[in-house]
Amino acid sequence: MLQYGFTAVRDIGNEGNYACTEVRRAINDGSIDGPLMINAGRIIAPYGGQFGLQPDKQNLAEPEYFFADTRDEIKKAIRQNLHYGATVIKLVIDDQRYIYSVDDIKFAIEEAHLAGVKLAAHAWTAAGALNAARAGVDSIEHGVVITDEALAIAKQNNVVLVPTPFTEADAAAGGNPGGYKKVNEDWFADPVRRAHKAGVTLAFGPDVIFNTKELPRGKLSIDTVDEWKQTGIPSLVILQALTTNAAKLLGVEKTRGSIKTGMRADIIAVRDNPLEKIETVKDVVFVMRNGKVYKQN
Repeated sequence: MLQYGFTAVRDIGNEGNYACTEVRRAINDGSIDGPLMINAGRIIAPYGGQFGLQPDKQNLAEPEYFFADTRDEIKKAIRQNLHYGATVIKLVIDDQRYIYSVDDIKFAIEEAHLAGVKLAAHAWTAAGALNAARAGVDSIEHGVVITDEALAIAKQNNVVLVPTPFTEADAAAGGNPGGYKKVNEDWFADPVRRAHKAGVTLAFGPDVIFNTKELPRGKLSIDTVDEWKQTGIPSLVILQALTTNAAKLLGVEKTRGSIKTGMRADIIAVRDNPLEKIETVKDVVFVMRNGKVYKQN
């Protein structure tokens, strides 16, 4: 990720038993190179999480998920994540027939905020996104079928939308090259256009699901800027989603995300003006983090 220009990232789950905390610690102590990392630990969700479990394999989703259906379970899940080093809380709002209520989500937000961390909400349904917006989560992830009503409430409650384009690399890996064109139009481009029109803050957050030598995670992530460009929103908005908006969502805007006196020297360079050619961010020629140069072409 660092080699492709990401000087700060947010890992919001699906990596196992707090592996993200150990990666973050290794980066922080200099054992490995990497970006500043905000990590979620175990994803908190209603029973089943994002799985369809089988009765004889009820523990299949653990320890990836923490099932929490009562207020006590939600509180315990958040505190356990914090204890094991999480610096953001990830809540799956929906994905089952039962979803978290507005009051459930508000309870989780309050518990997270009391500990000084933000709450990201996975919302795959219209009802889930609406509840998340009404509750005032820090960010809605995906929002693939988010309604205009939910977007208006998100704007009012300062909720950030982190839309996730579906990559053609994912489609090709699944044996369906070119198969995500309509999916991206319906589940990414349309929500992005409507969110921009409604004045909702957008942040860049690709949902990259694999990593290979030929297609490293950093390349797959930054290449999704092509899908952002195809939405037709201004390059400035896309650049803000990549930089200042993202820094604010990660909670590091006082030290990173812009170039000015007193900020950390996290700087990248590209070949062209991204305001005129946003896709130039795919060709990073210089990367500096905390004043140390990691890439220079």
